[in-house]
Amino acid sequence: MDYGEKVISIVIPLSNRYNRATLGEPLNKFLERLRSGKTLVADGATGTNLHKLGLQPGIAPEDLVLDQPELILKLESAFAAAGSDILLTCTFGGTRLRMKDSKYAQRVTEVNTRAAELARKAASTRTLRQAHTVPVSCREGDGGILVAGSIGPTGLLMKPYGPLTPDEACAAFTEQVQGLVAGGVDLLVIETMFALDEADAAFKAARIVTDLPIVVSFSYDRGVRTMMGVKPAEMIKRYKEMGAALVGANCGTSLENMEKVAQEYAAAEPGFPLWIKPNAGLPRIVDESTVFDVTPEQMGEFARKYVALGARVVGGCCGNTPEHIAAIAKAVN
Repeated sequence: MDYGEKVISIVIPLSNRYNRATLGEPLNKFLERLRSGKTLVADGATGTNLHKLGLQPGIAPEDLVLDQPELILKLESAFAAAGSDILLTCTFGGTRLRMKDSKYAQRVTEVNTRAAELARKAASTRTLRQAHTVPVSCREGDGGILVAGSIGPTGLLMKPYGPLTPDEACAAFTEQVQGLVAGGVDLLVIETMFALDEADAAFKAARIVTDLPIVVSFSYDRGVRTMMGVKPAEMIKRYKEMGAALVGANCGTSLENMEKVAQEYAAAEPGFPLWIKPNAGLPRIVDESTVFDVTPEQMGEFARKYVALGARVVGGCCGNTPEHIAAIAKAVN
């Protein structure tokens, strides 16, 4: 199948997203929350926590969306109760290219839509009583919790380093975004990227489908470089110019290294809002189990440092449990 044939090159002007209030239309909920000046707390790890809940090796988390949605709902509800302002959908690998070996490879749109609906349901599990016990604002309907559509890499390198063309990547991301938007997400998060060309394809796809706010987050696993050599300064300048609502980093190596990444972002574009979601350190294998050593208290301590550098959204990636998120929420609010 030529994925490129599916792409319709209609790009919504970036200015439309930010001028709605002046046109009498309601401002997007995520942009409204950012405008309030409050630090928002994202959720924690999906994969590592789902494994604790019973996800078997070799099974993609996206398969659970249709097979065992109660596991996803349980995890996302725990993050909601811990104080998350933003829940990410269980769609990190939700493109047709990444799901090619899944039994649901031909149901990509459905998987993404259903994942967004599950996150929305989890958002609603935080009752008014719970919302008053955690440091987040409480809004009617979903306790003030927003849903972000997670868009991860396809798992393939772009030409000339791999087989993937820009049109094929864009078409695959377009299909995923269509599902997420149909499920009612408030924003899109293009995350754990390491190459500009693939992130560009995802950004283009998002703009073909919707004018929702976009966050672009890269993973720096070579110090302050990605595996393809991308530097924080060039990344933030590129996606600020393209119209990203926030840029940032997730996954990576240590909390200290994430601080250096945030410092480079801040130096390159002072005042531009950042999205920071580090791992709970690097994993170790102990008795055939994966262990992350960073404590909730340490995550909270570093979250404050990231906020001081310009982070408007902080959370956790691999190894971060609901307990880690609760500590972050307490620290920053």
